[in-house]
Amino acid sequence: MPNDRFIAYFTMEIALDPSMPTYSGGLGVLAGDTIRSVADLQVPVVAVCLLHRKGYFYQRLDAQGRQTEDPVEWAVNDFLTEMRERATVSIEGRELQLRAWKYGVKGVSGYEVPVYFLDTDLPENSPWDRQLTGHLYGGDDWYRLCQEVILGIGGVRMLRALGYRDLRRFHMNEGHAAFLTIELLNEEAERTGKNTIGQPEIEAVRAKCIFTTHTPVPAGHDQFPLDLVDKLAGNFKWMVDMQDLFAVDVQKHTMQYGGDFARMPELAQRGLRLNMTYLALNLSHYINGVAKKHGEVSRLMFADYPIDAITNGVHAATWATEPFQALFDRHIPGWREDNFSLRYVLNIPDAELWEAHQKAKQELLAYVNRKSNLGMDQDVLTVGFARRVATYKRADLLFYDIERLRRIAREVGPIQVIYAGKAHPRDVQGKDLIRRIFQAGEALKPDIKMAFLANYDTWLARRLTGGVDIWLNTPQPPNEASGTSGMKAALNGVPSFSILDGWWVEGHIENFTGWSIGAPVSHGPEGYDCSGDADCLYGKLEHVIVPMYYRDRKTFMRAMYGSIAINGAFFNTQRMVQQYVVKAYL
Repeated sequence: MPNDRFIAYFTMEIALDPSMPTYSGGLGVLAGDTIRSVADLQVPVVAVCLLHRKGYFYQRLDAQGRQTEDPVEWAVNDFLTEMRERATVSIEGRELQLRAWKYGVKGVSGYEVPVYFLDTDLPENSPWDRQLTGHLYGGDDWYRLCQEVILGIGGVRMLRALGYRDLRRFHMNEGHAAFLTIELLNEEAERTGKNTIGQPEIEAVRAKCIFTTHTPVPAGHDQFPLDLVDKLAGNFKWMVDMQDLFAVDVQKHTMQYGGDFARMPELAQRGLRLNMTYLALNLSHYINGVAKKHGEVSRLMFADYPIDAITNGVHAATWATEPFQALFDRHIPGWREDNFSLRYVLNIPDAELWEAHQKAKQELLAYVNRKSNLGMDQDVLTVGFARRVATYKRADLLFYDIERLRRIAREVGPIQVIYAGKAHPRDVQGKDLIRRIFQAGEALKPDIKMAFLANYDTWLARRLTGGVDIWLNTPQPPNEASGTSGMKAALNGVPSFSILDGWWVEGHIENFTGWSIGAPVSHGPEGYDCSGDADCLYGKLEHVIVPMYYRDRKTFMRAMYGSIAINGAFFNTQRMVQQYVVKAYL
């Protein structure tokens, strides 16, 4: 019932089903895992997203690694239930009609969290307007701006139309939904019968809002020219009270403008832009980064704001593969309800843990061999790397010195490598990176087999993170806000081999939860010397990991146990949601 929900969670993308292309990567996967744990813990939440009828994209890779993209076609009616309620937002003076589709996420005890997907594909709307909820992260600035107005302003209005009148907290998963603060200000002004916004209205809205920032790079925060924002002025029912210095100061901070107070048209003429992150920062009472290191980086980027940190997690019951679920069910009853109990994995016999891993690995390699015809071997050390293909993630660091890698495989022990990931359609450098990985794979033949699997999604991610022997992560620090793929691997006893950035700064215990690459970073990327990263990577492969895997299984398995008992038991969304409840929702 709407009146038993007190928290609204807004996200531009969310991963709930592999057949629903309503996500592009880590942000959406985290949102899906968050809502699953919210349902498990029976937290009174309702969630809002856009429908994305055409999804992110379907990836195709040719033999040379050239990526092409197709729209994703999916049958909305097969997964979602249409709601009869309607809401509107204003776009260039015309009323845009919105409808909502409902998806229910059921927790371990049957408690259900509704997720509403906003849709503009209605006959009442113009052909262009009908496409606004079509493509995730598609189009130009104007298309993206309209999408964010639909999510933030339209999302609040839709919740009201659906009967959610008692919401006390509004959680923005990144800045895409920051326009919800504008609609809440509208509501406060209407409630008090005022036609201007001052300190009381701003403080009332700030008390309701929570903002989670995920981006440690300034260029990654959405910004829109004010002349475009002005076209949406029909949604802004209020004006800032020019006599209220507090309100004027908030507007200046939001616009990042140091001059005298001015109305939006004048600011637009001066070429200013609206930064969605600053809009959220200025109108939220609780702000957090997504790992302790990311919290430090965010406080440097936004020094005027109190930014806490709640480290991300993953939904344990979703990301544990079937062999490990069966293993946990036998030895740790109740682990789904209490993820902390996974520490008791230390009592499970070696033979049973190894058997579960081998079953997960067998399933993965069977799929890889069907797709690639490479004949990958169950007994060979298998390295996994899969995530969004962006240059800062340095997916090709493993191939920095191909001859040294080849020598390790020949002289120390055989290695095989599995890659997956999508580059954004407009990311030319990311697409070039995929081609270079394909070229490296060809150059390594026949000594090392390398597969690059197309169309990376949550179905494939679960098999990859659970079926390889070690999980590789090589971002350029401090650009990794958190990262969650290594957490998924840890749940399945797969140790990480990673740069000390993001969550791994907290999860790393050398030789017990995995292995580090390089040294900890305490400064910005401009001062980071990455020349030693490849040498460290090869050195640990040659002298520690490969010999340990083939000649000291007991020690290697110690890292498998540690991955589950230390990292699987802690880096989960059950713990994460509990922290949000205590720090932000109460």
